[in-house]
Amino acid sequence: MPREIIATPHAPVAIGTYSQAVRVGNSVYLSGQIPLDPATMELVAGDMEAQIRRVFDNLLAVAQAAGGSFADVVKLTVFLTDLGHFALVNQIMADYFQPPYPARAAIGVAALPKGAQVEMDAILALA
Repeated sequence: MPREIIATPHAPVAIGTYSQAVRVGNSVYLSGQIPLDPATMELVAGDMEAQIRRVFDNLLAVAQAAGGSFADVVKLTVFLTDLGHFALVNQIMADYFQPPYPARAAIGVAALPKGAQVEMDAILALA
């Protein structure tokens, strides 16, 4: 099955050997996003809320570049360096997603690229 590479200037460019997203059939696999400002490629300034919102904004930009939205997300994975921020992720996620919510996993990790405190990836199912 052919693969289509998805890229947008509205999300950070890949900082390694990967694509922002890959579409195969009706599925789109969004690579992990950390709270990088796409204009500066630096971590956003501010508190954890600012970092989480930037990650959601980056994921949304890639989803839209693929022709989708957060309504098309069927699986979201959240990586946190401190699981104490999980309640805040839930609170902010409610601003970006509407029921029915996607399947989700939250994983505590020791470290993330560039010293980020949060990273998320997602899978979309497009019609």
